[in-house]
Amino acid sequence: MIKTKSQLISVEELIKLFMDDRIEGKKEFITWFLNNVMDEEAIEQLKAGRYERNDNRAGYRNGYKKRRLKTVDGELILDKPDIRSGSFTTTVFDKYSTVEKALESVIVESYIKGVSTRSVNNIISNLGVKVSPEYVSSLNKELDAKVKEFLETRIDDKIVYLYIDAAYFKIRENGKYKSMALYVSIGVNSRGIRQIISMDIYSSEDEM
Repeated sequence: MIKTKSQLISVEELIKLFMDDRIEGKKEFITWFLNNVMDEEAIEQLKAGRYERNDNRAGYRNGYKKRRLKTVDGELILDKPDIRSGSFTTTVFDKYSTVEKALESVIVESYIKGVSTRSVNNIISNLGVKVSPEYVSSLNKELDAKVKEFLETRIDDKIVYLYIDAAYFKIRENGKYKSMALYVSIGVNSRGIRQIISMDIYSSEDEM
């Protein structure tokens, strides 16, 4: 791809920005680079460049859509090409999805351990990524929904053996931490496959 004069000037500006502020400069450079990657992907998908006319053209552009992408260098605002005659496919977000999944894992694990939303934000900000309290809360709600769905799943196979065991954890309740027992019921079905039947939290063994 031949760079135009304006694109060369933008690269020079990015270099100067990096020299003045390496953190923001790096984010701007990555943003510029990934936007160019998606433009090249759009050209390949449409089999034609912008405003190019040929018999093999597979569609037309319809501007750009803003997309957020969380990376180890912070959140980026990218310009994702929009295709008028279909959907645009790109590898950019797929390749960076592992970063976002790792970030979500940190948030969910912090939530499980009783870390407050404010503290989670402080932890994440140290990684150079900013997340809103609403984003943290939405992940927590998704986790609660998945646990509820799991516990309410119907058991169709016959359980031949049943094992019950408990482990004690520090649980935060009403702003205070106390030791509580997590009971896990594990069943073995007729095919010899083990599966978790239920999980319940009690203050002591006497409550079970």
